[in-house]
Formats: sequence, C-alpha cells, structure tokens
Amino acid sequence: MGRYKMNFHDAGQACKQQDGILASYDQLHEAWLNGLDWCNAGWLQDGSVQYPISKPREECGKKDTPTGVRNYGYRHKDDERYDAFCFTSNLNGKVYFLKTFHKMSFPEAAKACEKNGDSLAKVGQLYAAWKMQLLDRCEAGWLSDGSVRYPIVNPRQRCGGAEPGVRNLGFPSKKYKLFGVYCFRGKDEANENEETEKIKDGINQWKSNHV
Repeated sequence: MGRYKMNFHDAGQACKQQDGILASYDQLHEAWLNGLDWCNAGWLQDGSVQYPISKPREECGKKDTPTGVRNYGYRHKDDERYDAFCFTSNLNGKVYFLKTFHKMSFPEAAKACEKNGDSLAKVGQLYAAWKMQLLDRCEAGWLSDGSVRYPIVNPRQRCGGAEPGVRNLGFPSKKYKLFGVYCFRGKDEANENEETEKIKDGINQWKSNHV
C-alpha cells in the first residue's frame, strides 16, 4: 500500500492476511542477528516501532551509527503510521514457482495458479518457504499482493548480489509488466495430489507387469 500507511491495528491485520502475526522484539532481534537489514520502521507486537540495521548508511540513521535494532519507542496506535514486521513459524502447504512457456501479467498469473488448483502465494508464505523449505529460485514472480519477488538461499552475483534473502522488485504495473508466478498449495491439496500420484504410479506399474 506504500510506505508508512498503517496504524497499529492495520499492521496487525496486514500480518494476519499474510498468515502471520506482528513480530515481538525478540523475534525481530533474532532476525537481525541472522542478517536482517531493513531501512523502514515497523510496528511490533508490543506497540513499539523499530527497525533492524546490519549495514549502517546515511539514509538509514547515518553511516557512523552502530548496527542494531533501532527503536522509535512506543507510538500512538491509532494516529501514527508505519510499516509492520510480521512473524510466522508455520507453512501449511508448499510454495512453488510455476513453470510456464511465457511470462505473464498479474491477472494471467492468478489464473495460472487457479488452473493448477492453487492460489497466488502470499508474501508471508514466500518468506516462510525461503526460510523453512530453503526455496531458492532466481526468477522473479508475482505474489498475491501485486508485488514481484524471488527467494535466494545460495547467493550468486547474477541473482541480486552476495546476501541471501527474498529479493523485492516492488509493485510493477499488473497489466503491462510480465513475470513468472509463485503459487501456494495448501497441505490438504498437496497430500491429496501426492496420494493421486501414488495411485497413478501403482496403476502404471500394474499395467507394465501385465501387458
């Protein structure tokens, strides 16, 4: 929705929509210890506004300031607006990059996932897949919020630099810009598809033994 658009209540709702919750300070601090560097201040669970800096620079509180989690303190939950730091520890399904013959607009990407019986992946789901499933894909794809991102576990120069993370290409035109797509398959659907594949394999094996 753009930078600094959410009060505390909006931030909590936004995290919920991404299958997460507002992060606690300890969770944000742990992410900072693991290298998270983010120049936008965001709400935390306790009503404070903070942001993690691993690489000090002029535009993020000046270059000569120490690394760490910068703290704006407790802000007015109704009137003040920032971004949000969300946390998830669960991924009830699988995120995958849908292989297609051509790149797609946002509406085409949504239809492609639906045709597979799945949905466009959410931002939180892609981050969880990157962290928990070690999803590593050097191809930019649409997500459900209209952003374009891709997850990198093993950094290489041609895939956005030397650091692991989820690369963010912003919010391009949904109609005119073409990319790949990340889809999400819920756990129930994934199990059902796995059982179907096992049945098909069994039938094919039986055929090969009886032909």
